[in-house]
Amino acid sequence: MQAIAMFNNKGGVGKTTLVCNLVSYLSLKMGKKILVIDADPQCNTTINILPEDQFEKFYYQKEGFTIYDILRPLHRGQGYSEKINFYHVENFGVDFLIGDPRLSLMEDLLSNDWKDATSGEPRGLRTTLVFSDLLSKCEGYDYVFFDMGPSLGSLNRAILLACDFFLTPMSLDIFSLLALENIGQTMDTWKRRFTQGIENSIDPEVLEGLKQEFNIKFVGYVTQQYTAKVVDGVKRPVKAFDKILEELPAKLHNELIDKINKEFKDIQYELGSIPNLHSLIPISQSAHKPIFNLEYKDGVVGAHFYKVEEFSKIIHKISIQLLKNVEAMS
Repeated sequence: MQAIAMFNNKGGVGKTTLVCNLVSYLSLKMGKKILVIDADPQCNTTINILPEDQFEKFYYQKEGFTIYDILRPLHRGQGYSEKINFYHVENFGVDFLIGDPRLSLMEDLLSNDWKDATSGEPRGLRTTLVFSDLLSKCEGYDYVFFDMGPSLGSLNRAILLACDFFLTPMSLDIFSLLALENIGQTMDTWKRRFTQGIENSIDPEVLEGLKQEFNIKFVGYVTQQYTAKVVDGVKRPVKAFDKILEELPAKLHNELIDKINKEFKDIQYELGSIPNLHSLIPISQSAHKPIFNLEYKDGVVGAHFYKVEEFSKIIHKISIQLLKNVEAMS
């Protein structure tokens, strides 16, 4: 099992669209057994993939198990949750741990215990490793994907610490480039402080079976939401984005690859590019289906069919390159 975090310090980069379609393609078209964990308190992935009757059951009737229930026992001083329920989502072909807006209430718990973790205190380390414990119970899957919010807070730190890889969706703007600086620098600091905590651990036995290294790797990026035009039969971004595209590879190497993936400099980190999909996004959201499986009955008409076919080819390429990179770095 490999755990992959969908992460960018900047919001509005098309993360939810990418994660929902990528995990579904890996499952439905490539036969992988996938678990998706919605760890973003905004719960956009939950809204996108859950059928409306299930969404109503979980959010309005307050029935069912969510990611908040993973952390609630820790908050009460009861240790890790023994009960874990995943839900199968037929349209996307994945198992799912439902998101919960109350997850943001756990930021203080994770933040306060981080200081103790870096000092080697058992409680602090156990709290910090809560998602490592969760992943230890997910060995039956090929891949576990975390959808995450756009922050460098304590919640995302605990998730990234537990994961093997992170994938970065990017919009083509200057702020995405600036966000890369924060990611590389912050992860380097987290790694040093966590390693210090493990080395100073007062009671090593409490860490048995849990991940004790901060060794996450950057597995690649996907650029999204650009306006495309056809040049010599090839679809390319319009000129307004050319400068950012030119700067992106060097920026990625300086801020992420050189700091996090020093031994993997020859990997093809650009997994693919997704142009603006316009009305296909709301159609997909309304149908609660991945874009590559949209049909006439879902509202696809005319030129939409060409766009669906085009997107199928794009997400296929992204999926193939992602699996190649994971294999090369494992």
